[in-house]
Amino acid sequence: MKITGLVTVIICGALLIFYAMDFPDFGDGTSPASTYLSPYFIEHTIEDANVPNIVTTVLADYRGYDTMYETTVVFTAGLACFFLLRRKESQNPPARFYRHTPTGITLRIEEGGKLPAEGSKVFMRIDSLWAPDSLIIKNTCRLVIAFIQLFALYVVAHGHHSPGGGFQGGVLLGSSIILFAISNDLRRSIKRFNEKTSAILGALGVLLYAGTGFLCLLLGAHFLNYKALAPIFRSTAAMARSHGILCVEIGVAFAVMAVMIWIYYNLSSAGKHDEGL
Repeated sequence: MKITGLVTVIICGALLIFYAMDFPDFGDGTSPASTYLSPYFIEHTIEDANVPNIVTTVLADYRGYDTMYETTVVFTAGLACFFLLRRKESQNPPARFYRHTPTGITLRIEEGGKLPAEGSKVFMRIDSLWAPDSLIIKNTCRLVIAFIQLFALYVVAHGHHSPGGGFQGGVLLGSSIILFAISNDLRRSIKRFNEKTSAILGALGVLLYAGTGFLCLLLGAHFLNYKALAPIFRSTAAMARSHGILCVEIGVAFAVMAVMIWIYYNLSSAGKHDEGL
């Protein structure tokens, strides 16, 4: 089996190298990308989609199929991590550690011992890999997270008019939740943004992107031809394409954010969602 895999990799690699020799050289001014595609995008982006950010127009409009499949791949990666890593908590959990909040004393409770009530304000559960309780870190992160999320929404909403977009905004939103999990603990983060929410938002992001394309089909145009949405938005065809780009960028942001959090939960806790990094 190993030999078969090795031979397959060698053959595929050789084919890739062989056909890559036919590609234009880097920076070749006579390549199709330089003589046709790039000039067209630069000259017609505003006219076609009323969007000043050429990069976003290329990603979400001119090559919208490719970006939709990229979003699907991101969601599939989250599913793969779930099926490979996720496992139920052990029926016989190991020793647990609690911090007595008034005194700061750490208690180790072995299996079978009486555990403090859930939600207790006197005893706070801490991870086995003990870390000092820092009020400065927690409060600083709590304040910073709000600004990160606000900026992320700005990046998504203005991604087709300034640098940004769905991928960047989704990464910022996901990193804000991960920052909360790191500065507090995984259990608190899961209570606020659980695994089910991640899965639903990830699927919703892909469906929002594809659904926008199917809506164009229902209105008599090609898939992801946002001009068909003009009657819905009550706008010109160019402005409808701008609004369509925003719709799919929101879908991308949902998918990227949810999958980032989903993967982090499984990787940081070895799939148990009990104790994190």
